[in-house]
Amino acid sequence: MKILFFILFLLYTMSLWGQHQAPAPLFRDPITDGAADPVLIWNRTEKNWWMLYTQRRANSETADVAYCYGNQIGIASSDDHGQSWVYRGTLDLDIEPGHNTFWAPDVVYHNGKYHMFVSYIQGVRNHWSGNACIAHYTSKNLWDWKYAGKPQINSNIIDPTLYRTPDGTWKMWYKDQNRGSVTMMAESKNLKKWITHDQPAIGGNAHEGPKVFRFGNYYWMITDEWQGLRVYRSTDLNTWEKQGLLLDKPGKRFQDTPQGAHADVVVAGDKAYIFYFTHPGRKSHTETRNDESGNLPYQYRRSCIQVAPLTIQDGLLICDRNSDFDFYLPNEED
Repeated sequence: MKILFFILFLLYTMSLWGQHQAPAPLFRDPITDGAADPVLIWNRTEKNWWMLYTQRRANSETADVAYCYGNQIGIASSDDHGQSWVYRGTLDLDIEPGHNTFWAPDVVYHNGKYHMFVSYIQGVRNHWSGNACIAHYTSKNLWDWKYAGKPQINSNIIDPTLYRTPDGTWKMWYKDQNRGSVTMMAESKNLKKWITHDQPAIGGNAHEGPKVFRFGNYYWMITDEWQGLRVYRSTDLNTWEKQGLLLDKPGKRFQDTPQGAHADVVVAGDKAYIFYFTHPGRKSHTETRNDESGNLPYQYRRSCIQVAPLTIQDGLLICDRNSDFDFYLPNEED
């Protein structure tokens, strides 16, 4: 029996040779312990991978959800293809006096510049409230950002995701909180002037955090339903076919519980990786329980970033967060 066990262990070990194991968690903010809403992009200046994220103030003893306001956009970088991440600081994005709130950036590279579209709310609030907009910035190095205005979309909107269509048109999807928290879409030829569409791109139950990407022979959109990530499939970026949920069951890796939330996806050749955040101190993503002071305890506030593989099986997008997988972010060409 011991010999058989040794042989099985040896075969398992050999199967992992040559693989790059993803750390769990992938990243934990060393300043506030509240990393959420990640987006990844290749830094053409430093020649490494950058992760921008909402730096929630999880280690602050404040009323209710105030730790989710007054956030900056945090930065972590990786020089070893995603195996380790170093906290680098926060971005200077202030566009008016005071202590204000930034959430959920998306970053694209176009015509020699990085363009960041990020959720913005004036001030800091104790409870979920406030009228949000999307702020546009440009940069040549991902460090120094110039404010470029706000898309003229007259609504309470957050969580932008951008994708350039084959004909060169930019599409931006976002959560519209004035329309029942569904996903709307706007189009632009130059990332400056936007034409909005009256009908939801994705309707149905309330959700947030849309992310659009191409993988295999399809375009995909994932949205955060606070019980896992809903999947939609398209062949034209206009009509979307609803599929099931990803990351809706607790993971078995360290701090990879409960459901996955607000994610980004990196497609590297024939592989795709989903980057998401979890609240490892909660039994479910929406579990909250304020104490006698009206504060949400630290165990419910803290969050971290995880990564898992995506695959396509019979036309369905699949994610096995508990699997052994090869995690490697290749360098990108300029």
